[in-house]
Amino acid sequence: MTPPEAMANAPARRPAGGSEGFILVAVLWILGALATFVTIYSLYIGTTATAAAARDETFATRSLATAAVELAASRLAGLPLGDRPRHGEVVFQMGKARVSAVFQEETARIDLNSASRQLLIGLFTVLGAEPATAEQHADRIIGWRAPPSGPDQNAELALYRDAGLSYGPRAAPFVQVDELWRVVGLSPALVEAALPHLTVFSGRAEVNVQHADPVVRAAAAAAPRPDGVEGPRPGTDAAAQVITASDAVRVVVRIDFPGGRQRFAEAVILVRNFGDAPYRMLSWRDELPLHAPGMGAGGSRG
Repeated sequence: MTPPEAMANAPARRPAGGSEGFILVAVLWILGALATFVTIYSLYIGTTATAAAARDETFATRSLATAAVELAASRLAGLPLGDRPRHGEVVFQMGKARVSAVFQEETARIDLNSASRQLLIGLFTVLGAEPATAEQHADRIIGWRAPPSGPDQNAELALYRDAGLSYGPRAAPFVQVDELWRVVGLSPALVEAALPHLTVFSGRAEVNVQHADPVVRAAAAAAPRPDGVEGPRPGTDAAAQVITASDAVRVVVRIDFPGGRQRFAEAVILVRNFGDAPYRMLSWRDELPLHAPGMGAGGSRG
């Protein structure tokens, strides 16, 4: 037998499977939860900072683009219409951003409301349409913009009804080039290809081929002659062509921010003495793709 004294001095035994394991698991769980919280918080802070920077950049884009348009307008407004440059560029540095504004007279594009049937046929032909399709597309555009007049207008309206559309032709000028999507019977692929070369602001039946992009120049050359004579149309030679200047000007702005980020904006302005201002805004877009047309050949929707 164990002496009573030895029993009294023996260390007390802890219960089997004590609480040490439970406490360790709880501590590890808390540490894991804290690590997850820290990770989520870090992601939140990073996302918030990125969103704030993007928001600030958006506000800066609008301000810088507006300043670029103002500078382009001021370069043109002080000259008589016939003496103004028909295209050019304004470049400046503001803070850490470099801003470039390319301006070009709107006569470099085909006007949906003024272009002849032949010029429209030439455009769709150059874009790959068969001759019969190009003619039909030109007829539908003219049918959309033509004022109501007797049986022709009724026949045009019947095309929209037969297509199951709830509307008919506007029977008035196009308000914007994107309205071309609503014209019945037009190939979506051809519409998308044509839009960068169109305008509703030129007010000219012909185009300034000297400053037009290659597609517009080719369309002017491919347009069938109204007299039915074979061969190039007169006036499509850039060196010989003279077209009345227009005071509608397109300004495409590119802003280069630090880090290689770029933003684009585009405006069409009417440069004229309005008394209280040297120009008026006809169109404005500042959500353009990264490789915005209009900085070189081609152009964006207008």
